[in-house]
Amino acid sequence: MNGPLRSGELAEAAGVNQQTLRYYERRGLLAEPVRSPGGHRLYPAEALTVLRVIKTAQRLGFTLDEVAELVDLGTHRHGRRRDAGLQKRAADKLAEIETKIADLQTIAAGLRAALAAGCDDLATCATTDCCPLPFADRDRKGPTP
Repeated sequence: MNGPLRSGELAEAAGVNQQTLRYYERRGLLAEPVRSPGGHRLYPAEALTVLRVIKTAQRLGFTLDEVAELVDLGTHRHGRRRDAGLQKRAADKLAEIETKIADLQTIAAGLRAALAAGCDDLATCATTDCCPLPFADRDRKGPTP
């Protein structure tokens, strides 16, 4: 696709709907297109690349605000600090994702333990010695004087 694209063509090529295009325009992620004499929105072919970048960054865990910053960094290369680029932000996002994974693994281990212990009711389980859930330790100690 080399020439200008109508909104429907661009949306289909990028795998998004036309409302997404307008939303990205309002957010400043996608430049507002020129209009044909008949009033159709005409996007430059580069808009497809921008949309693919946005969708890829989202799949990598970046929020739309973070994507906007990354896109902005890419368009304003001169005078940019080394610590503000994709490498730094990708490293930060990776650390955030790895923390979430560790948290999810802890949750999964707790759920596995609850399943293995045969817990059917949280309130009942919390009062038994075999309850593996973390809150049970506090309850079994009894009230403090």
